[in-house]
Amino acid sequence: MKKNRWLLLAASIVANLCTGSAYAWSVFSLPLQEKFGWTATQVNLAYSIYLGMIPFAVIIAGKLQDKFGPRWVIFAGGLIFGIGTFLLSFTSTTIWLYFTYGILGGIGIGFIYGSTIPNTTKWFPDKKGLAGGIITGGFGIGAMIFGPLSASLIERIGILATFRYEGIAYLIIIGIVSQYITAPPKGYKPEGWEPPAPAPGVVSTAAVDLTPGQMLRTPIFWILFAMYTLACFAGLMIIGNASPIGQEQVGMSAAAAAGAVGFLSLGNTLGRVFWGWVSDVIGRFASLLIMYSISAVALFGLINASTYWPFIISVMIVAACFGGFFGIFPALTADNFGLNNLGVNYGVLFISYGIAGVIAPTLAAYLKEASGGGYSLPLTIALVVNILGALLTVVYKKMSTPKIGSD
Repeated sequence: MKKNRWLLLAASIVANLCTGSAYAWSVFSLPLQEKFGWTATQVNLAYSIYLGMIPFAVIIAGKLQDKFGPRWVIFAGGLIFGIGTFLLSFTSTTIWLYFTYGILGGIGIGFIYGSTIPNTTKWFPDKKGLAGGIITGGFGIGAMIFGPLSASLIERIGILATFRYEGIAYLIIIGIVSQYITAPPKGYKPEGWEPPAPAPGVVSTAAVDLTPGQMLRTPIFWILFAMYTLACFAGLMIIGNASPIGQEQVGMSAAAAAGAVGFLSLGNTLGRVFWGWVSDVIGRFASLLIMYSISAVALFGLINASTYWPFIISVMIVAACFGGFFGIFPALTADNFGLNNLGVNYGVLFISYGIAGVIAPTLAAYLKEASGGGYSLPLTIALVVNILGALLTVVYKKMSTPKIGSD
């Protein structure tokens, strides 16, 4: 049966929407601290473990979906993620929290993300940046929906019951939509489309397909790896701590802070689609340079934010740039290393996300406690990290230009 690639994209978005609820983690952070008497560092370690598990699951999922197709890999991911969320409702110790949310949640999300992203890119070789932005936008939409919803449920039925009902919902929804998601035929090209000449800043064309081992031997991969690590740092720090920052730095109520997480998710979602489209138009290099720079400026604004709207605007801009990176880097992986092994290749590159995820949220909580309760120091570090990302982008441009003869 001939598949409509736009309907397939919609099914993939729904799967990602469910797993995107994890980006609303800051809504759960304070309730867990209050219920069990845990510190912010103890609670955020679960988030760091979850972020650290995702890249390894993405690599496994990429290998499986490249070989067998994405349907059952996504189904398995939904099963693991749903069960992990359901089992969270029995939490009474940090060890159980780390196992259910950190390990099972991270593996489940990695299986889904590691299949939907490269598979969508293969279906849209003519719109890699835009399609990557739309499909990753599902994560942002998920947080935008589940952040306020979870906050409301926590207030009404408690945090543990909230985990229970959300876990059941994930099992049902992801299980259903996964059955429509398939891989395109080998060598698929949309009707009437031919691959264009390489865009500025691209080392190779989609005609050159590198294995993971070959990719790891290219200097350009390690530059991209460092760039992606830095790109994820500030966004993951903010996502893991947005609600506490809003409450403690700006003086928001828990409900208002949950609403701020919704704005963060909106920025995250819009940024993924917008920057993915922009990168198809002006090139990956120019887009990345602009995004790192804008994010640094927004972080400066966040450091100095003491009222509602400056906080909201700063958080939304950081989130929009963070989300945009997820639309661009899958396309960059395809641009530089080809489509045939994209699932595994992007999974290997995505380890950088895990590194940033392990460090950033926990570092923010630790520095906040060590400095007497403020977030200025971790946010300043995130600002500097974005500046370093911009500098590395220039290095990437200089390394790639001679290979394609562009100016």
